Amino acid sequence: MIGFFIALLSGALMSVQGVFNTQVTKTTGMWVSNGWVQLSAFAVCIAAWFIAGRDDIMALTKVEPKYVLLGGVIGAGITWTVIKSMEQLGPAKAALLIVIAQLIVAYAIELLGLFGVEKQPFSWIKAGGMLLALVGVGIFQWK
Repeated sequence: MIGFFIALLSGALMSVQGVFNTQVTKTTGMWVSNGWVQLSAFAVCIAAWFIAGRDDIMALTKVEPKYVLLGGVIGAGITWTVIKSMEQLGPAKAALLIVIAQLIVAYAIELLGLFGVEKQPFSWIKAGGMLLALVGVGIFQWK
C-alpha cells in the first residue's frame, strides 16, 4: 500500500517539477534550465548521501550491464521533453500524454522482459485498461 502512495507522490512531484522547469526555461533557456535541474538534483543526492548513509560510490564500477548507468543521460532527456511538452501543450495535457506513454512503454518492458525485468504474460485486462486510457486522452482533447 505504501508503494501506491509513493507512486501518487511521484506523479504529483513530476507535474509540479515540469511546471517549475518550464517557467525557469522561459528566463534562462533550455540547457541552462536543464543543467540547473540536474545540478540541483546532484546536490540533494550528495546531501542525502551524507545524512542517510554512505554507500560505496565505487560500487558503480560493478554495475552490470553497463548501459543501465545511462539513467542520468535519460534524465536530461526527460527534463527536456517534459519542458517542451508542457510549454506546447500545457501542464494537464502534457502530463496525461506522458503518463500514457509511461504506461505503454512499462507494459511493453514487462511483456518482453527487457532490461532484466521479469517477463510477464499478456493480459487482455491490462491491454483494455491502456486502451481505455487512450480513449481518455481523446475525451480530454475534445472541445
